Amino acid sequence: MDFDLPPDLAAYLAELDRFIEAEIVPLQTRDDNMRFFDHRREWARTDFERDGLPRPEWEALLRESRRLADAAGHLRFALPAAYGGRDGSNLWMAVIREHLAAKGLGLHADLQTEHSIVANSPIVLMLRDFGTPAQQAAFIPGLLDETLRVTFGLTEPQHGSDATHMETTAVRERRDGRDGWRIDGEKMWTTGMHHASHCMVFARHSGKAGGARGIGAFLVPADSPGVKIEEYLWTFNMPTDHPRVSFTNVWVPQDAVLGPLETGLSVAQHFVHENRIRQAASSLGAASYCIAESVAYARARKPFGKALAQNQAIQFPLVELATQAEMLRLLIRKTAWEMDRMPKPEVEHRLSDRVSMCNYWANRLCCEAADRAMQVHGGIGYSRHKPFEHIYRHHRRYRITEGAEEIQMRKIAGHLFGFLGKPA
Repeated sequence: MDFDLPPDLAAYLAELDRFIEAEIVPLQTRDDNMRFFDHRREWARTDFERDGLPRPEWEALLRESRRLADAAGHLRFALPAAYGGRDGSNLWMAVIREHLAAKGLGLHADLQTEHSIVANSPIVLMLRDFGTPAQQAAFIPGLLDETLRVTFGLTEPQHGSDATHMETTAVRERRDGRDGWRIDGEKMWTTGMHHASHCMVFARHSGKAGGARGIGAFLVPADSPGVKIEEYLWTFNMPTDHPRVSFTNVWVPQDAVLGPLETGLSVAQHFVHENRIRQAASSLGAASYCIAESVAYARARKPFGKALAQNQAIQFPLVELATQAEMLRLLIRKTAWEMDRMPKPEVEHRLSDRVSMCNYWANRLCCEAADRAMQVHGGIGYSRHKPFEHIYRHHRRYRITEGAEEIQMRKIAGHLFGFLGKPA
């Protein structure tokens, strides 16, 4: 076994660092853009008079950084070469995401907005693998140049993580001589709907509640009659672009169906493992940042005439966090490496439990590391003049939204005890 990073990966990390210093840092420090990252960040990012949505100038800054990253050949790194990418592997993406998050808050990787100079672009891959040639031609170029934005309408108000008891319905209906579907229901957490061109709505058209079959995915134009943003849900970490959206007598033509009609949930699950392993790596990177900052502060801070770092009450909690981070790093990279060595359908059966282990533990570790960093830094750590409260408030979300940790632990238990097949 060789645990060294491949030389070409190490070289690419250095290339990213040079790009950040040459292009992203100057943009971040220009024209008081630092207000989005210093103690004013929540106020600067949030339009509190407009439902708590992101301020347009904040979103414009994120777009400009992505434009620079795309021009430099980084933004599409994980995508196939046919789409201007570099066919980035899961292992490389995990290492890259950890590396970027370990730098702390910045325009290079704003985790609160799922923004990174090395993007995920899951909708593009869903269209590639499930879309018809016409759908691919209509959507993929616009997704790549950001003239189109497709949101994700899966979660419902009454069912949360359970997508099988779905109350949103799709009924076959012919209008103006065209076959299509009438969609009625509600969705929660349809992130980005305020500037979306379409919403990928999952709706039950047949089968029984609780069953995975009979649910389809429908590409619904956001400006369709009957689509209504009911409210924006204010969150622990603002701004918010996570609305509750209702669909009332919304009609779409037959060609709006994406993927297999009977097993449309496979579309929703298509990118879950890749997303979870990369998000776990980001949480690990943020945790490592909190640990490193705490160690440096404890060595420099000298209350009562001696460094905080000399106190075992300071040392031991950070020792435990650092130990967990080292072990988690190995598990994440090994799991990502294994994902790259098998066909995608096998990941669900052979590695899904490992991906869940990485994800739920990384999210928990990040919250613990941010909390400990606040404690080590004392009053200034609790203030917004340090980034730890922001890191905690953001990453606390992932213990729920990336598949609640209880759901992920249930999956691990299913593999461990043989409920989902042979024991691991």
